[in-house]
Amino acid sequence: MNSRILILFLLISFHSFSQQTLTLDEVFSKPELSPKNLKQLQWIPETHFYCWVSDAGDALIQANAENSKMDTLLRSNELIPELKKFPPLNFINQQECWFMFKDEFYLVNFRTKQTILKLKPEEGAGNFDFAVQSRSVVFTQETDLFVQHSGKAIKVNAETDAGILYGQAVHRNEFGIEKGTFWSPSGKKLAFYRMDQRMVTDYPIVHIGTVPAEAKPIKYPMAGGISHHVTLGVFEPSTGKTIYLETGLPEEQYLTNIAWSPDDKFIIIAVVNRGQNEMKLNQYDAASGKFVKTLLTESDPEWVEPEHPVEFVPGSTTQFVYQSEKNGFNHLYLSDLNGTPEIQLTTGNYVVTEFAGFDAKAKNLFAVVTANKAMDRKLIRINLKGKSVELTPLSGTHAIQLCTDKSFFIDTYSSVSVARKVTVNSSSNGKEMRELLSVSNPLAAYTMSIPEILELKTEDGTPLNARIFKPSVMQAGKKYPVVVYVYGGPHAQMVTNRWLAGGNLWMSWLANQGFIVFTLDNRGSGDRGLAFEQAVHRKLGTVEAADQLLGVKYLQSLPFVDSDRIGVHGWSFGGFMTTTLMSKNPGVFKAGVAGGPVMDWKLYEIMYTERYMDTPQENPEGYETANLTNVAANLKDRLLLIHGTVDDVVVWQHSQEFIKKCVDTGVLIDYMIYPEHPHNVQGKDRLHLMKTITRYFQEHL
Repeated sequence: MNSRILILFLLISFHSFSQQTLTLDEVFSKPELSPKNLKQLQWIPETHFYCWVSDAGDALIQANAENSKMDTLLRSNELIPELKKFPPLNFINQQECWFMFKDEFYLVNFRTKQTILKLKPEEGAGNFDFAVQSRSVVFTQETDLFVQHSGKAIKVNAETDAGILYGQAVHRNEFGIEKGTFWSPSGKKLAFYRMDQRMVTDYPIVHIGTVPAEAKPIKYPMAGGISHHVTLGVFEPSTGKTIYLETGLPEEQYLTNIAWSPDDKFIIIAVVNRGQNEMKLNQYDAASGKFVKTLLTESDPEWVEPEHPVEFVPGSTTQFVYQSEKNGFNHLYLSDLNGTPEIQLTTGNYVVTEFAGFDAKAKNLFAVVTANKAMDRKLIRINLKGKSVELTPLSGTHAIQLCTDKSFFIDTYSSVSVARKVTVNSSSNGKEMRELLSVSNPLAAYTMSIPEILELKTEDGTPLNARIFKPSVMQAGKKYPVVVYVYGGPHAQMVTNRWLAGGNLWMSWLANQGFIVFTLDNRGSGDRGLAFEQAVHRKLGTVEAADQLLGVKYLQSLPFVDSDRIGVHGWSFGGFMTTTLMSKNPGVFKAGVAGGPVMDWKLYEIMYTERYMDTPQENPEGYETANLTNVAANLKDRLLLIHGTVDDVVVWQHSQEFIKKCVDTGVLIDYMIYPEHPHNVQGKDRLHLMKTITRYFQEHL
């Protein structure tokens, strides 16, 4: 053996013996494998102090951005003796915060360590929302809505009907809707959703916790069917009076992106029609409920999708900033209640992913935007004339938290090569003031794979971002099986310039079991602009599949890929994509695992489906093409379907109907259910799920 070969042998041997190997159990049980972060890192409002919770969870530490002086603000048991660790803290000003502990609401002064308000509603209460100025708390109890005001709980709704929900999120959480209550700036009035679902068909969800099993129906409006009716009420706790805004007809419309004017006088709503191709930004009088005027309209042949309420300029009761994709990319616009001509504040072929607010003098605003072909996230500062300055030049993903007056920001940064770095920076020039945390590769001691990012192009030249995990040590001449992980649906971006390139530890671990793990963001996925997303309109599963097959073609060109052993896996829309790829392209994929898959878009909910497909009555050909039960007989390769039995997002009927079609046509298929799990399998059963998926690929690829 010559000296060069000996040295190479020794290096490989040393690497093999020095690196630790992991089991799949350890991948899901070792938090140290993920980059460390500071718990509950956030700014204390109205100050230049930021705080975080200690690793043990029992100490709240604060530091001053101006001089980096740091001290322990308080211990958890100083607030409540039995409080061992801090629950999620919601700061409301420089000395008060609220939190939930043992189903009780606490408002505390964390400076004096005193409890200001303690509220213990009946079991099952939720959706708590606190009004800072009036010290009022709103919460829901089953279908009802209550306000705790001046020491007593007031029921807002006079009627009680199981088919009508008050104060809860509506329209199945589409259009950026995350909650159902909206306090006015003064805290003296409360806007709330009222959703009448009585006209929506019941859908049975069967639970097995009793003998016999019990059917608990949900209201699930399917594409082309009857939708629920939503109105917006305004409640005044001091008088107990409720009025409803005159949002008019038709009843089947979407009331989205609720915003109050700073003077409590008006409510602004982005009203979207059932067809989702027209939006009216409407102004309503909050005292009378009367419609005032339409501030602006937007229409699009494919769809409009407002997801962000207007934001008023500090110190003004008329000027506001709104977000729109009307020019092809989501951008910021300055407008006015009085009809002053609008100003486009951000321009270019990038997407504003977050509006981060105004500075103290309302001269500048801040936004997080995409960069580097949408792989990066950057913070920019923009003045009201549209001139912008980039504050985070380093390529990668910057998660930003600005203090109240926007003088400083916390930057939590990562990239493919940097696990995590947390700094405090000046907003004037982006300069780093202090490093709070720097995490080197947490996988360095283990045999794990770090991914590569690459770019493929469609026939028309559209660039597609992709990610590939390879075994950390590859044998010369060996050909490896591939698992293609796919989502492919709207809003999601799988491949980004962050740690693990947006992937996860299972993918890294699987690569070191001898697999190539590949992911591609096809057309139709998020944060690449309207044209990129709308390429799938009325034809879900076609353009996306073509792009995924482009990725497969690339894989087949690699000398270390075994083209006869390519698998595919995805969940939800990814389950739809997995089944689409396997049933419409027999022989390309040797095995697949589809979790919670949409099989027939007629069975999916109205708001999401009709945006991308229109109704089944308007687009019968598109629905038939996308209906995978029609092509079940084409399935030739090993496919495992997985579904939670109480899935209220993609109902269990989807996979059952596909299975029935397979049985009817003599097609063999594998099936796994997770009893009592909803749309995804979480908690202690998550490991079981991942072992099931892993074993399937190990056995069939």
